Formats: sequence, C-alpha cells, structure tokens
Amino acid sequence: MSNAAQAYARTSQTTTSPREIEAQALLKAARQLQEVQSNWNGPDTAMHNALLFNRRLWSIFMSAVETNDNPQPIEVRQNIANIGVFVMKQTVDMQMNPDPAKLKSLIEINCNLAAGLSGRG
Repeated sequence: MSNAAQAYARTSQTTTSPREIEAQALLKAARQLQEVQSNWNGPDTAMHNALLFNRRLWSIFMSAVETNDNPQPIEVRQNIANIGVFVMKQTVDMQMNPDPAKLKSLIEINCNLAAGLSGRG
C-alpha cells in the first residue's frame, strides 16, 4: 500500500465512529451474501467466503456484548446475543443444506442493524 493510501486509511479510521465502522462491516457482509443469492450457482467458494465473513463478524459482536466493560444496557446486549445465536444457526443450516432463500434473513438482519447504527433505521 502506498504511503498516501496508508495515511488515508489511518485518517479514516480515526474520524469514523465505531458505530459507523460496525454498520459498514454489516453492509459489506450483506452485500457479499446478496451477491451469492443473486448469482446462485450452488454451494461454492463465494458462498463459503460470504458465510465465513458474516460468521466472523457476528462472533466479534457476540464477544463484545459479553464483556463487562460494554456500555450497552443488559437488554440491548441480550438482544444482540440472541440475534447472533440465530445468525450462527442460520449459517450452519445454510452450510449443511444450501438454499439461496435462506440467505434472505441474514441479509435483512445485517441491513436493518446497519441502518440502525447509522441512524437511518
């Protein structure tokens, strides 16, 4: 990466709120899942990569809500954990019995949460 690109990356990270970073990550995951759904060719590398990215993202969210220093109210943290459990179950189901229709709920969850985090929800 060039020095200019590195400087831009550092600046964008320091000026972007954590909520916006989370929203952008959720939208990236949703886009990847949507692309798999729209261009369905059966279980392939794109599907596995999109599910892996989404699963890793949700693993981070679930870990974050379990920490004692998380400032969110317990109800919000529990709701995020519950959604995370659903996302993980849907992901396993999709891996075991691939069907593009199963991606709809994962895409909608990510888009709706991203909108809420960005203040558009």
